Amino acid sequence: MSLMFCKPILGIVTFFCLSRGITAATYRNMSSLTGVHSVAYVTVPTQEVAKKLAHGLVKNKLAACVNIIPGLTSVYEWKNEINEDSELLLMIKTRTDTVDTLTKYVMENHPYEVCEVISLPSIIQNGSDKYLQWISEIVPSIDQRDQ
Repeated sequence: MSLMFCKPILGIVTFFCLSRGITAATYRNMSSLTGVHSVAYVTVPTQEVAKKLAHGLVKNKLAACVNIIPGLTSVYEWKNEINEDSELLLMIKTRTDTVDTLTKYVMENHPYEVCEVISLPSIIQNGSDKYLQWISEIVPSIDQRDQ
C-alpha cells in the first residue's frame, strides 16, 4: 500500500525537477539585457512620411534603428466607414523606457489625426547581445537623457 502512495509522489517530484531544469536553462540562455529594449510599430501613408519619421527618431536618439516595410494593406473602420488603404510599417528598435517619448514624437510629427503607435508586450526577451548593446549605446536611457 505504501508503494502505491509513493508512485504519484515520485511522479510529481520528477515533474517538478524537470520543469525547474527547463526553467533554469531558459533563463541561462536569456540575454543580460532582457527587458531593456522594445520594438514599437507605426503605420504611415507614404515613403516620404516614413523616411521623415525614421530619420527624426534616429537623429533624436529615440530609436537605434527603424525598418521601413512597404506593401501593407490596412482595413479599418474610421468615422463609421470601412476603409482600405496602402500603408508602410515602421518597425522601431528602442529602449523600453523611451517608448512614451517616442510615441509623443511620432504623434507630433505624423499626418494622421489618430496615428498608430503601438508596442506589444514589447520587451525584447532575447537576441544578439552585440545588437542589444548597440541599441543601448545609441539610445540613451531616460536617466541619461535628463542629464
